[in-house]
Amino acid sequence: MTNPAPAPDVSALTFEQAVEELEKIVAALERGDVPLDRSIEIYERGEALKKHCDALLSAAESRIEKIRLDRAGQPQGTEPLDGA
Repeated sequence: MTNPAPAPDVSALTFEQAVEELEKIVAALERGDVPLDRSIEIYERGEALKKHCDALLSAAESRIEKIRLDRAGQPQGTEPLDGA
């Protein structure tokens, strides 16, 4: 039996790549046809992927701004989305 190629480092993945891999892991675990030791391994990988996705989303949210309007509805500038 050959070992699969090592998975890429989670931190090197884009958000889309991490979500795609996470979806595959969830599908494999839901099917229930993965041996226990492999299930634990891919579950841990899934946890790392989830944390990576959360960090990428937080970074994206911190860069989003909303447009401030004056009383006439004209753009007046920007401010952080969360109002901080």
